[in-house]
Amino acid sequence: MRTEDVLAAVSTGLWHWDNASRTVTFDAEAARLLGLPAERVELSEPAARARFHAVDWVQVQGVIRLAAAEGTLAEARMRVVDDAGRVLRTVRSRTRPGTEARHRLTGTIEEVPEPQQGTSPAPAAVTGDWRRNREAFLLDAGRALAEARSTSEVLRVAATLSMPGFEPSGLAVFASEGNRVKLIGHHGYEPGAMEDFRDEPMDTGYPAAEVIRTGRAVYLPSPEDYARRFPDLYPKVAKFGRRSWAFLPLINAGRTIGAWMAGFSMPVTFTPDERSVLTTVARMLAQALGRASAHESERELTMGLQRSMMPTVEPDIPGMSVAARYVPTGGGLEVGGDWYDMIPLPGEGKIALVIGDVQGHDVRAAGLMGQLRIALRAYASEGHHPDAVLSRASRFLAGINGGDAGDEDAVADQRFATCLYIEATPATGMLVIARAGHPDPAIRLSDGTMLVRPTAGGLPLGIVPDTDYPTTRMVLEPGETMMVCTDGLIETGGHDLETGWARLREVVEGHSADAGDGSLEKLADSLVQAVHGPPSHYTTGPLIDRREDDIALLLLRRDLPAAAAPGQAPPAPRPPRRTVLTIAQAEPERIAEARQQIRELMYDWPDQDQTDSAVLMVSEMVTNVLVHTDGDAILIAEISGEPGVRSVRVDVADSSDELPHRRHPGEMASSGRGLVLMELLAGAWGVDPQGEGKNIWFELYETAGDGETRFEGIT
Repeated sequence: MRTEDVLAAVSTGLWHWDNASRTVTFDAEAARLLGLPAERVELSEPAARARFHAVDWVQVQGVIRLAAAEGTLAEARMRVVDDAGRVLRTVRSRTRPGTEARHRLTGTIEEVPEPQQGTSPAPAAVTGDWRRNREAFLLDAGRALAEARSTSEVLRVAATLSMPGFEPSGLAVFASEGNRVKLIGHHGYEPGAMEDFRDEPMDTGYPAAEVIRTGRAVYLPSPEDYARRFPDLYPKVAKFGRRSWAFLPLINAGRTIGAWMAGFSMPVTFTPDERSVLTTVARMLAQALGRASAHESERELTMGLQRSMMPTVEPDIPGMSVAARYVPTGGGLEVGGDWYDMIPLPGEGKIALVIGDVQGHDVRAAGLMGQLRIALRAYASEGHHPDAVLSRASRFLAGINGGDAGDEDAVADQRFATCLYIEATPATGMLVIARAGHPDPAIRLSDGTMLVRPTAGGLPLGIVPDTDYPTTRMVLEPGETMMVCTDGLIETGGHDLETGWARLREVVEGHSADAGDGSLEKLADSLVQAVHGPPSHYTTGPLIDRREDDIALLLLRRDLPAAAAPGQAPPAPRPPRRTVLTIAQAEPERIAEARQQIRELMYDWPDQDQTDSAVLMVSEMVTNVLVHTDGDAILIAEISGEPGVRSVRVDVADSSDELPHRRHPGEMASSGRGLVLMELLAGAWGVDPQGEGKNIWFELYETAGDGETRFEGIT
């Protein structure tokens, strides 16, 4: 026996409210309780809501929201009304929100007797005065229209309004544009049915045009009234089968911006109370459309300014792919001081990638950003080296930044900017990087590992007019991706640089680079969502806007060689995991960066003791170069081989011809243990003289060997 039959035997009906299609399905018993024929029926949401008293419906909404939040059963009493607004009966509804996002309510309806004296009171009986009913409806409509932020949302809300006692079956909204009346939205009509009214002259004999011209409402209680007042137009509207019409002006800030039409399938006399409801709805609708129009205009201004300041990156760089993102901070004019740029350089097919952040999130920051971006593009196009480009840009920003040094207001509003300038040679993957107070770039190696690459840098732009910016060279190997970003991507959400990079590392290393041509775009989207959360967190929705700072992001990937055609030699294997670092004599603090690079490179090495040994030997090798020579140390570390049989090799080169030699340090000696450590800890090590200088190296092996160190000697 079906569940519906069992429930019908005890006068209980089933109903289901589908939030996606905005329809309500009642079984035969539920339809009978609602005063409808006793058969299964599906109603639109406004039609279903019209079967219940509006006051009760508003109260029930609070009960349902609480039950949805707590995951409990929602139980409430509601009065069922007929088309004339008379109470038919009181029913008890037990509903539970569905587990699927598209289902809102599922439950039962059963008739309950009126409470006896001394029991809990039921809602007050409906009288001929529908004041409370209308007030509840208007509160509900006002809340819904106040939350609409776009014209389409306002029209959607207007289409779902269920008025007390007289429900319109057709709605249309017209806007005044110059000397034309244009239809901007409608509900209750078949697609294409309103084409005759989509664009009409203002002086046409159409009620909407008359309402806009005069600012006075037009009420047509019957088809005869329509045919009498607008005889030329009535034949076009008669086919819709409406019995009454109301055309009301949409007035915002004292100006008529359009007209609202409500058509009724049942005759409506338009009593003073009914006209009052329609007039109030029209005023709320006009204000909502005015707010939506202002918001859309502001959004269009923002997008236009953003498009003018954010160039489109070129996707067709030979041998390389680029993806970029700019996300403004939330609230206000959504343009700030972050920017990125891609600049073709003169000669040799080079390009420059620039990313930066001007201090602040206001119009001045956006203006300075636009000026600075143009200046950087001009200096780069002249062919200057990266350090010279940043030096000139710093002088330029300092010049336009503050005005007279004696002007306290000008000095107080001085701004600085961080910047990362990268000169890239696509053919070889060579990158020359100059950094002005900006976060370092990160490299996603071909095996998915992400390393933050320390680079030499100087002060932010605009602080000191004449300052130097050292450069760092590195090679982007095939299959590797470089990520540069502003601090909004790293530090949003209370993170610092360390925890912020850790959060992004999970996204980068979890990304599949084999997802086709769109993989770089997908990685860019994933990085932004890792900071902002799902899209509902920064678009219209119930969750708070999490955009705390502007974000600019650039991804540059060097493509792998194409697969070999039949009969040709196969492509070269993917390069090993590698990091390169230069440590100058004047930068001993970068020894700590070298140790960190080795740890990050060996993050998945199974033997932690070997990782600690590698870090110790690197520290000794680099320190010896800085202490015992006059040159810089060049560190190259790489991991090669298949998992389980890998090896790590570290080379430290310098320009000194003096070769290291074994010493026997005493117990209190402060040096002389470097080669002793190499012999004890390395799987193999050696010293290679070069044309100018030497190279000291060691290797460690992932598999357990015979326990003996292999010494290659001085070759």
